[in-house]
Amino acid sequence: MSEPVIRLATRASRLALWQTEHVASLLNQAGLATEIVPMQTVGDQVLDRSLAKIGAKGVFTEELEESLRRGETHLAIHSAKDVQSTIPPDLELLAFLERERVNDVVISFQEDFDISRSGILLGTSSTRRKALLRRFYPLANTAEARGNLQTRVRKLEEGQYDALVLAYAGVHRMGYDHLIRHQLPADRFVPPVGQGSIAVESSRFLDKALKEKIRYALDHADTHRCLLAERAFLRTMEGGCSIPSFALASLTPAGDIHLHGGLISLSGEEYVDFTQTAPAAQAEGLGMAVAEHVLGHGGAAILASIREHRGDQ
Repeated sequence: MSEPVIRLATRASRLALWQTEHVASLLNQAGLATEIVPMQTVGDQVLDRSLAKIGAKGVFTEELEESLRRGETHLAIHSAKDVQSTIPPDLELLAFLERERVNDVVISFQEDFDISRSGILLGTSSTRRKALLRRFYPLANTAEARGNLQTRVRKLEEGQYDALVLAYAGVHRMGYDHLIRHQLPADRFVPPVGQGSIAVESSRFLDKALKEKIRYALDHADTHRCLLAERAFLRTMEGGCSIPSFALASLTPAGDIHLHGGLISLSGEEYVDFTQTAPAAQAEGLGMAVAEHVLGHGGAAILASIREHRGDQ
């Protein structure tokens, strides 16, 4: 029996399509035919509010997941950082592609742009980046910057911001490297869970043999181990994707997992972080342990304050 054409659900932005075309090429190399199915998500349609104020979980994933449930598509392709901390029981994350460089970067059309200059306006839609900027660059101002990457770059060119703070992965994949003026260090601007990787989701009821072929073609084992730790951290924090939490796992030369996770208040004034190392086989336990330490050493109070500020969305 011949394999079905693998239908790939994706957001319709240029970056999402680039990521999905990359997945398709890897599947094609493994002998699997593909078809790309672009969709609009709530996060793409509602641009007049911050992600935190939309309030829904899975704002960039829900429509894609519904297509998996209806059997209209076989795989949903996400930026791993957009995937909610808890996956519905009828779905599963099949694979994580090899991670791109994880750093945040600052892009600007001003060749002499200096992030430490007083009064500059930095565009970002991330609560984590806003809080970290308030902590480490208190002289800068921040403004909401929603929309796909090309829309934000156009607004930047029009002068609505002096610079944008973005993930290197998206900037690089869309060919904007020439606009990078600062690369923010990952030990200070620790990225959100999953930044730099592409996640591949399917129905749990997809044919097992087909799932194994897809996994073999796409999954990067080292990245997957690291993201198991990071996602366990996020799940234990119970804060969702729109809180200013961060976690970055890396493999040590000995093959263990080193995890740096934490949480920062919206003002940037309160900051709790913790690092720990454990064998790769204990990745999820490591993520839980780091989150529990953060929560027990001030993180729970920060979370409560954030929820009160937002009206407990």
